[in-house]
Amino acid sequence: MNLWTRREWAALAAAALPLRAADPEEGFVPLFDGRSLKGWILMHGKGRGYTVENGSIVCPEDGGGNLFTEKEYADFVLRLEWRLWEGGNNGIGIRAPLEGDAAYAGMEIQILDDEADVYQKMRLRPAQYTGSIYDVVPARRGFVRRNGAWNEEEITADGRRIQVRLNGQLITDANLDDIRDPEVLKKHPGLQRRSGHIGFLGHGTRVEFRNVRIRELRRA
Repeated sequence: MNLWTRREWAALAAAALPLRAADPEEGFVPLFDGRSLKGWILMHGKGRGYTVENGSIVCPEDGGGNLFTEKEYADFVLRLEWRLWEGGNNGIGIRAPLEGDAAYAGMEIQILDDEADVYQKMRLRPAQYTGSIYDVVPARRGFVRRNGAWNEEEITADGRRIQVRLNGQLITDANLDDIRDPEVLKKHPGLQRRSGHIGFLGHGTRVEFRNVRIRELRRA
């Protein structure tokens, strides 16, 4: 005679199931509440600076400047979505100080409408395209979604290793210790920084950001 209760049978069945994979977002916390710029600092703002529209941080055409997190971060995984339109140009500052040019005093991960006519005519250097550590390490090209389509980006800063994934593709994988050119190191002292602010570096074109979240890495 089977005297097991339904609860006991359910427990047995659950024990037989494989362990569920960890939530891929486990440990991430939002940097943007979707409603305000609380927790952010505008430096060297232009025009309207940055606004919040429909759950996104917006760098408008008549705005820009550097919008930094109040908090500093050292080693982390940053995830966000962004979109741009014809000729869009922005950047993501990492390990940056509040003052100075973040692309040199810190590091800038480029955001650009790579295929726009204006940039094709300019004949940009390889390390000026989307996903590059600006002016230092070029990214693989051809993965930017244009004309208002959302792009998913992940930036990992783990010690001296910087990785950028765009729309599921690893486009930058750099060991900063491999950069030894004295002229580059002199021009980019930020390559030696261990921590700093995260920011959006606007250049007067409309670029939007949403779902900005971060997981800090604890180094041994």
